[in-house]
Amino acid sequence: MSVNSPLLPIERFLQTLRLVFREGNHLLYSYGRLYSQPVDVVWVQGLDVNPELAERLEAFISRFGRMQDTIADKLLPRWLLALAERPGSQIETLNRAERLGVVNNVENWLEARKLHNRLVHEYMEDAEAFAEDLVLAREYSIMLLDTFNRLHNFVAKRMEIEEATLPGLIALPEQD
Repeated sequence: MSVNSPLLPIERFLQTLRLVFREGNHLLYSYGRLYSQPVDVVWVQGLDVNPELAERLEAFISRFGRMQDTIADKLLPRWLLALAERPGSQIETLNRAERLGVVNNVENWLEARKLHNRLVHEYMEDAEAFAEDLVLAREYSIMLLDTFNRLHNFVAKRMEIEEATLPGLIALPEQD
């Protein structure tokens, strides 16, 4: 294949799957650093005097949003194209992924999108609400990582793609 020739849908999908694997591992790292201690109202209130924690939080929020965007905007549509299906709107794509067992719950995905916007745009205006949103972000991070693993398993079992060409699974964090 020459440098200028377009990628086949399956190649483009696999390329994006590898990208999301890397994003997932980066999110997992930030998740571990952020949630290695209790994240509550007192923790949020201390962000003003602890720039290291604020930096961890920023990295986590950025990686949470990036992985969410890449999965919903690129990976799932490219997966459907690799299946010879035509992706529709984002909600249609998410609904199709839910029917195929890759997305566990579309409503949670939509809520995670709203949550990301709150984390970015309503950053620490209300310490209690922000702390509650960070608890939700913890749960939704696991949802994102699990979605990657579900898609990986779908591809390995149902698309007859050589397992050696796939990235690994992402180890989900233990939940309290």
